[in-house]
Amino acid sequence: MLTVLKISQNHYVRGGSDRYFFTLGELLRKHGHNVIPFTASHPKNEPSEWDAYFPRAADFDNPGPIDLLRFVYSPSAVKSVQRLLKNTTVDIAHFHIYHGKLTASILSSVKKAGIPLIQTLHDYKLTCPVATHLSSEQICEACAGKHFIRALPKRCNRGKLSRTALSVTESYVSRFLGSVDKFDHFISVSHFHRKKMIQMGVPEDKISTVHNFTDVSDFPVNYASGDYVLYFGRVDRSKGILSLIEAAMPLKHIPLYIAGEGEAASEVQQIVDENACKHIHLLGFKQGDELRNLILNSMCTVLPSEWYENCPMSVLESFAYGKPVIGTTIGGIPELIDNEADGFLVPPGGTDILRDKLLWMSEHKDQAVEMGKLGRKKMETEFNADIHYEKIMNVYQKFL
Repeated sequence: MLTVLKISQNHYVRGGSDRYFFTLGELLRKHGHNVIPFTASHPKNEPSEWDAYFPRAADFDNPGPIDLLRFVYSPSAVKSVQRLLKNTTVDIAHFHIYHGKLTASILSSVKKAGIPLIQTLHDYKLTCPVATHLSSEQICEACAGKHFIRALPKRCNRGKLSRTALSVTESYVSRFLGSVDKFDHFISVSHFHRKKMIQMGVPEDKISTVHNFTDVSDFPVNYASGDYVLYFGRVDRSKGILSLIEAAMPLKHIPLYIAGEGEAASEVQQIVDENACKHIHLLGFKQGDELRNLILNSMCTVLPSEWYENCPMSVLESFAYGKPVIGTTIGGIPELIDNEADGFLVPPGGTDILRDKLLWMSEHKDQAVEMGKLGRKKMETEFNADIHYEKIMNVYQKFL
């Protein structure tokens, strides 16, 4: 059995990549492998026998000059990973999102130890300083995967020159420290993402696709149709939240629940209030049993994204609970949803078509239930834990 060093920013769930970090670790342990986490220390971290090795990260809430340096290069992360590698034997290092808190400063130490480096790419950090290929909430490929300085005049990081300069600096330093060259292999979680990485310079033979998965044994199903549509995720413009509000606004008889937080939350609340949209409810951030019950009792879920979604867990989790999904024809979403089978695909920003599909779900509840059943079946046969484990092990075996 293998000892896998799993490296990521967080040892708590802050987003989809963190959930995957934990579920993959559980899957590997289930098959008898030894899993060692290496993340940044944080008050919210889940307990771990390895947390004595977790280095201090940059303070993003109240950053000082030292934190700006730590964001680019972390001496404490280097010392911590060297100490860990000295005290244990590792067969393979599987990275996830590590920039910012651990930084590319740790790559050399892992490489020198003769350990293969694999990374699952959950975002676009290799080819975009802000990891999203978004600038001013619009799709942007100006940097073309390597000319990161082009982000400066566009102020891609929240419209701030200083923030963008830091992101650009970090991208150049990371590339110099081996964010591409030191890795033996990359795993994209969608075919779209893999093609985009190759288009922007990542060698084709160095990257493969392994979609995310969900262990459906942990997901109860509810095939009774609910009375509301659910959006859960970040409340940001790039997620298509304003298009969703515009589409749902006239549908007074179809409640829309929005579970999440984000930069556009106050703007959305203002629109809802000004237009007296009593059928649209902003619930704030939800997780655990609250979120599970919201999904289970919904009519369907909706993901109206207008950016390059990779392999959104919200789609997979909705299917796992037996609910159909309305998504957009962008990024990796069409790889998950079979149009008119287990959900609908609509153009990004296509408010009229989105409104039609929301209305259809409300007026054809029996057919929507059948869609949800197909979604659940897809999770059981195509995106299950056993298939995912086999694919991950196939990648590992190439470098052992």
